[in-house]
Amino acid sequence: MAQIDVGDGLRLGYRVWGDGPVTVAFIHGNLASKAWFELAARHLPRDLRVVGLDWRGCGESDRPEPAADYANYAPEVHARDMLAALDRLGVDRCHLATHSTSALIALHMDLMAPGRFPRMLALAPVPPGGLAFDDAATAVFRAMRADKEVTRRIMAKVAPSLFTEASLTGGGAPVFVAPGSPRAALFERIVDDAYGAGEGVWLGTPFHLDRAARTGGLTDRLGEITAEHLILHGERDLWIRVEALEAMAAGLGRARLACLSDIGHAMNLEAPALYAGYVGGFFAGVAT
Repeated sequence: MAQIDVGDGLRLGYRVWGDGPVTVAFIHGNLASKAWFELAARHLPRDLRVVGLDWRGCGESDRPEPAADYANYAPEVHARDMLAALDRLGVDRCHLATHSTSALIALHMDLMAPGRFPRMLALAPVPPGGLAFDDAATAVFRAMRADKEVTRRIMAKVAPSLFTEASLTGGGAPVFVAPGSPRAALFERIVDDAYGAGEGVWLGTPFHLDRAARTGGLTDRLGEITAEHLILHGERDLWIRVEALEAMAAGLGRARLACLSDIGHAMNLEAPALYAGYVGGFFAGVAT
């Protein structure tokens, strides 16, 4: 297990794939870890070096006790963690590859360090205006945290193309289309990662996403973002609306949106070679 001290005694887990001259930092989504990049890493072009970082509370990182209103698990706090980790690893300028909620973290990183990140590849990004979480939605998170089988069933809907349709709609255990495959094996590890996340992530993330939805989050600051964006949307994504991503791309200005059929919220798990193709196509050969 590799960790980096980012200050105040906090250590974040990290891993490096490749040794090319172009560096990309991969930041995972909520209840996840750097492991979500593992399958894609097998298909990277040679000139890339990818540094995967775990949020505080996730993967192989420390799990600080949550403060009042989960203030120490806010997106801007995760952003400062990521910047500190890159500093300690000697990474000055790099590209960013994000998944889901980490798109918000990356926007905060860009605002804190303008020009440091030339390009961002945002997979299934949570919009800059957050996501609304009513009591029922928060209750789902509490149910997942209390029961690993509930976690597995909900996580399966994040990557629907890996499972038979009947098993996702029938209320029973999800059934893999290709049991025994590397994607199936990684999915079980991913469930373990999610179930083992800290309280600050389980309850702090929906708290802060809902707060952003009520306040507008970073919507009004998109014009300040310096990074060029490529946004990837899976048409089977149950959480992110394409209309919100169209608005995000328009607000950013230097952004393109690509929509993919038969992909859910997790192309990096569902179609890792295809995801690696987007990573390579967007970053390879683009000096930082």
